[in-house]
Amino acid sequence: MKVAIVHEWFTTLGGSELVLREMLRVFPTARVFALIDKMSPDDRAFIGLDDVTTSFLDGIPGVASRYRSLLPLYPAAIRGFDLGAFDVVISNSHSVAKNVRTRDGQLHLTYCHSPMRYAWDLREQYLRESGLNKGMRGAMAQTLLDWLQRWDRRRSADVDAFATNSSYVADRIQRAYDRSSTVIHPPVDVDFFTPGPGDDSLGPYYATVSRFVPYKRVGLIARAFAELPDKKLVIVGDGPDIEKVKAAAGPNVTMLGRASRDRVRTVLRGAKAFLFAAEEDFGIAPVEAQACGTPVIAFGRGGALETVVSGKTGVFFREQTPSALAAAVREFETLDVSRTACRANAERFSEARFRREFQLFVEREWLCFREGS
Repeated sequence: MKVAIVHEWFTTLGGSELVLREMLRVFPTARVFALIDKMSPDDRAFIGLDDVTTSFLDGIPGVASRYRSLLPLYPAAIRGFDLGAFDVVISNSHSVAKNVRTRDGQLHLTYCHSPMRYAWDLREQYLRESGLNKGMRGAMAQTLLDWLQRWDRRRSADVDAFATNSSYVADRIQRAYDRSSTVIHPPVDVDFFTPGPGDDSLGPYYATVSRFVPYKRVGLIARAFAELPDKKLVIVGDGPDIEKVKAAAGPNVTMLGRASRDRVRTVLRGAKAFLFAAEEDFGIAPVEAQACGTPVIAFGRGGALETVVSGKTGVFFREQTPSALAAAVREFETLDVSRTACRANAERFSEARFRREFQLFVEREWLCFREGS
């Protein structure tokens, strides 16, 4: 069985890359395709990437920093791959990877992290943050996204079977494409993210680890601690919104910048609780925190509802506002949350479990496909 894996782009290490890492452990001889490949050598080694076949977008000067602005070219780029030599095509998709061109006699499976966000659920936010929500440019952007949504829905019919990361996203796939999905929670490295030796007490500070992009709401977390002047917050990460996060951070907030996995683990182990303000499709970071024995205070929508047990491994806040988060921190401090319970909960999302379930999904669909052909 010859396998191709199609990924959107390689720029930074994120959740979809962690999923790809485990896919390559299941299918180590798979050939990888992506729109662009600008991954650092260290991150490539961590994922296990060898050669990557890229699209024409990869040759555009400065593409690593401006690939998001090339959205109108994505359909042509992804449809340009020649995958005819493979028996099984697996698309690891949160944008257009699932829209690759396949032929009769090939099985096409998609692990869908989300329907294309800017064409579906987060369209207005995407336009507003891109400055494309007004005037002639805004009208043109709306027209493009209308077309992209229709194209995305039409092309989704070419996928033989969907898997996805959470029941939350499975519902969105059902609404967007009228397709059912097999839920396979993403892999979390619970063998690396472990409680620290010795001390079982909760630490003296709160922490968050995130890319600084708008929907992660890192600035909201920083602003919440203006209402909690007697408590300390440590922020790990960087990204386009770094100046906004700096402006929101008061004297009780420490920003560490981007950190190694070892440093992140140390921060998580020492935190009183991990803060998570995004409405995320799944959210690997809260599970990594729990694997370290650290409770989570999370926005109560999205994938966090499937990974955090209210009152046992953390608490939820119901509005994405600084005041709501500050109130949740105060509520958390009245609870007795054990590191042991957090760790036990996180172990449900191990890498080994993902590999086992994903391999079973592919083998089952391949058997059905061969019997039906």
